[in-house]
Amino acid sequence: MQKIVIGTRGSDLARFQANWVAARITAKLGIIPEVRIISTQGDRVIDRPLRELEGRGYFTKEIEEALLNRSVDMAVHSFKDMPSRAPDGLAVAAVSEREDPADLLIIRPIAYDELAGDIPIRPGAVVGTSAVRREAQLRALRPDLCSKDLRGNVPTRVTKLMRGDYDAIFLASAGVRRLGLDLSELATVRLDPARFVPSPGQGALAIQMREDDSQFAAIHKALNDPLSETATSIERRLQGLFGGGCSLPLGAFARMEAGIWRMSGFWANEEGRALTAEVSGANAEGLAGQLFNCLNRKVS
Repeated sequence: MQKIVIGTRGSDLARFQANWVAARITAKLGIIPEVRIISTQGDRVIDRPLRELEGRGYFTKEIEEALLNRSVDMAVHSFKDMPSRAPDGLAVAAVSEREDPADLLIIRPIAYDELAGDIPIRPGAVVGTSAVRREAQLRALRPDLCSKDLRGNVPTRVTKLMRGDYDAIFLASAGVRRLGLDLSELATVRLDPARFVPSPGQGALAIQMREDDSQFAAIHKALNDPLSETATSIERRLQGLFGGGCSLPLGAFARMEAGIWRMSGFWANEEGRALTAEVSGANAEGLAGQLFNCLNRKVS
């Protein structure tokens, strides 16, 4: 095989993910890739909420441009950050084994309230998140809580929580597990992904390449996890039906349980009406369309 250059963002988590993929390539194919850091719009604009950034793909656009101009051969993305449609000429060559797809609620001990149900935070607390999906679900479950924008990489977000800028914050379980963060001084609550529904693709890594790359098939065979590929494919199909983009107030979580595919979804419309619904079937095909129709009908 030829030399492989992997493009990735520069955060600790992005580097970890790219190096993890590089190690898998070395183990499976016997070559040592080069990892190249690429700055994205989402990394550079740190003082504005993500929902205010122009366009889509603010964590992927520059990396995809590097793929198209052939300065890198492969990109490693957190799948949840990718728009539902890729630029012409690019495709996902492989989807990694999925890490825990759930969201975590990380709470300062002073704000923890075990009597408050599924969201065990004292009334009126300030909760940090940059995701419109999490904000919408929080508002639906706990309208008494105050949502405040939260930016920065995962360790920075934890630091902001510990110094008292927030009473609690949301983090993806996958990022916390991959970085091995010590959260022992904080209360950590894993939110059931069938009820507090995560972003489409959350927990999985997407390995993106040029469709005409001679190494595409070999990478797919070496790195692709078929179960994760199917689950994330139907989640992103639902995302596409709602208009694409990772800035939607949309959650999707597909999984196989006892031979049956189940898919949970969350959607909040422009008027703020929200619903969580679930569909199931022996075959994954068609579940995204069923769930789209169900959510649209019930929040219209």
